[in-house]
Amino acid sequence: MSGSTLAKPGTGQDRYEQATAHLDPPFAVVDVAAFDSNARDLVRRAGGLPIRVVSKSLRCRYLVERALAQPGYRGIMCYSLAEALWLHSAGMSDDLLVAYPTADRGALRALAANATARQHITVTVDSAAHLDFIDATLGEGHPEIRVCLELDVSWRPLGDRAAVQIGTWRSPLREPAQAALVAEAILARPGFVLVGVLGYEGQIAGLGDSPPGNPVRAALVRAIQARSAAELRERRAETVRRIRALTTLEFVNGGGTGSLESTAADESVTELAAGSGLVGPTLFDAYRKFRPRPAVMFALPVVRRPAPRIATLFSGGYVASGTGTRDRLPTPFRPAGLRLSRVEGAGEVQTPVLGVAADGLRIGDLVWLRHAKGGELAERLTEYHVIEDAAVTRSVPTYRGEGQCFG
Repeated sequence: MSGSTLAKPGTGQDRYEQATAHLDPPFAVVDVAAFDSNARDLVRRAGGLPIRVVSKSLRCRYLVERALAQPGYRGIMCYSLAEALWLHSAGMSDDLLVAYPTADRGALRALAANATARQHITVTVDSAAHLDFIDATLGEGHPEIRVCLELDVSWRPLGDRAAVQIGTWRSPLREPAQAALVAEAILARPGFVLVGVLGYEGQIAGLGDSPPGNPVRAALVRAIQARSAAELRERRAETVRRIRALTTLEFVNGGGTGSLESTAADESVTELAAGSGLVGPTLFDAYRKFRPRPAVMFALPVVRRPAPRIATLFSGGYVASGTGTRDRLPTPFRPAGLRLSRVEGAGEVQTPVLGVAADGLRIGDLVWLRHAKGGELAERLTEYHVIEDAAVTRSVPTYRGEGQCFG
């Protein structure tokens, strides 16, 4: 986003600072124009397939609802069964897929006790052990639970027996025959109905193919992604064919923000998933084919000026999960030209920023930063302030702001 986009015509004042002048930092804002633009671009890239909104990347009911109101979006991909039950009770959607297996006994009992929720919530499994756990929790003769079978869609360039895996460690079900056997076990087990198949190709969806300043790595990532997509297209199609020969599936879900095009090209897939691309975190700055607009960002106040070209901000240690590398740290956004200290990084109670631009900052001035991932910022703040044009039009609670924390 360029400076001209942010500046109010005829003034030198940043329109975000103008809109939030009445707020005390730290705080976060949602630029709904950027959010809606990102939503439309994701639909364009989806090639006609519906997109399931990934709640993990938003963790704010207002943003989930805003995405679902856009043409091209259908259903929610939840990260917790307790979360799905809460969203269902709030009337958020009649199609909630919990994309990670659950060991939450209380939530399973609540699901079993709620006939309406059982019609609209699907839990994910990848082995008979998950069925055993649910049976042990709910007891013999429990009500029918909707389940989705997750596949391993990572890439193993040296063959299935090699230890080298490129992608996330999720399901153990790699080969079509393995998945078909577990599908048969689900179908034979009273109290379960198999309704869907899921596969998240993190090596494509979550790995930028244009890392700045590193053309060799970029070429390697592109080669990996091209070969992985080709291999996966055949393997997933065969897996889905075998399962469809056993039962009728309501959906086959795949993809993520970074892989919409390649996943949509797989004819076995019936729906996509995306969430981070709606808010435009920094991890999606390193893709060639698309560039989300920063739609969520946060502001911290300057509280010290310890030396020339250094300003110290209050708070700021909003570090994203994952590899623990520098790309998981927040990135100073405005004023331009600031960077984090390599020694201190982003701290729990203070974050120094370095650069010539720091000399223009005074105590109480704002520095705007962007988070590395989509939804984790919402775990640190109780509300987002919604900016339309040059004004805050409302403040909306995050999950935390509604007293909810799902781990």
